[in-house]
Amino acid sequence: MEPIETFRKDFPILSQRVNGYPLVYFDNAATTQKPRQVIDALSNFFLSSNANVHRGLHELSNRATELLEESRQKIAHFIHAQGPEEIVFTKGTTESLNLVASSLGSLLKPAEGILLTEMEHHSNLIPWQQLAKQRGLRLFYLPIKDKEGGLQMEKLEEIFTHNRIAVFSFTHVSNTLGVINPVESLCSIARKHGVISVVDAAQSAGHRLIDVQKIGCDFLAFSGHKMCGPTGIGVLYGKKEWLEKIPPYQFGGNMVLEADFSDSRWKDPPHKFEAGTLPIAEAIGLKAAIDYLCQIGLDKIALHDEQIGSYAYSKISSLPCIIPLGPKGRRAGIVSFSIKGLHPHDFISFCDRYGIALRGGHHCNKPLLSKLGIDSTVRASFYFYNTQNEVDQFMEIAEKCLRFFKLPCN
Repeated sequence: MEPIETFRKDFPILSQRVNGYPLVYFDNAATTQKPRQVIDALSNFFLSSNANVHRGLHELSNRATELLEESRQKIAHFIHAQGPEEIVFTKGTTESLNLVASSLGSLLKPAEGILLTEMEHHSNLIPWQQLAKQRGLRLFYLPIKDKEGGLQMEKLEEIFTHNRIAVFSFTHVSNTLGVINPVESLCSIARKHGVISVVDAAQSAGHRLIDVQKIGCDFLAFSGHKMCGPTGIGVLYGKKEWLEKIPPYQFGGNMVLEADFSDSRWKDPPHKFEAGTLPIAEAIGLKAAIDYLCQIGLDKIALHDEQIGSYAYSKISSLPCIIPLGPKGRRAGIVSFSIKGLHPHDFISFCDRYGIALRGGHHCNKPLLSKLGIDSTVRASFYFYNTQNEVDQFMEIAEKCLRFFKLPCN
């Protein structure tokens, strides 16, 4: 991989100082920073092509429509979908997963089951909980092994065999544990049992190669802002046959084929799921982000992600008062930890004084942390523009913080 500095220069925000110190941005699981190429794509759209899409006959509308549909085509190619008709634009992963839960829910029968894992983000937990309450469905959970977070894969066949599971929805990469789940195996087992598979790829898209054909999932959701794109843009991939089968999630303009005072008919997918004005500029910005990431190479980004995650884990776990979560071996660039005798917010506030951006809390993973007997953690999360030198800087400040609070650091 080229030197990190080659790419860091594309991110204007990374050159600033915070509280007099160089910014060390370790909050990438919450949102990533944006390269100049994405900022320019947004600016250029508003300067030269801003208009609403699909409805207009004028030049600006045609231009905006062409740019939007080019973005859809780019995304389809990026994740190896069969075509752009399998790509639905949403506001983000949360809306994508709500869409799937709501639309699939109308096809499910009372007493059928939904299987989740114990490491799901609230966005892939609460929509299914609410659906289960509304439709009389049963919820099941594939357990994790321990605080390292691996799934108890041996339980999966048992759950499928002894219960009427209709949907299996799970995360590709845990936003708290940094676990990389075996998505291909999980989808393969689900498919063998005739179970619909839904993948939450919020923490993996843009961080590693995503090939929905190899994964074999029925649906997959991700957000643009966690992969160098703008906020307000998400993607739902759905197999064409499923998008044709499930009903719309919400209703209004843009998705209607015909309407009169007695009834209405919808457009074909993906447009029947895109009621209202689309996030046009944001979709164009996401295309620019994908172009940028592909120039670097997703395989190189994934390698760096895992290397810096493992390096940070080894450094952090060397401190005696710190309890790290997640696997000791291969992991994503996410390291969460608790500190004996110190609240995460105190640690994070101390680090912020030295320009280091971290996140604290339950990370929308409250049931998981409760199972592990933890209220909240510090989370450091990395991207390809982060360096081992930044990790070393962070460790110096971490040790300074522990000494300040009179906690052991060696």
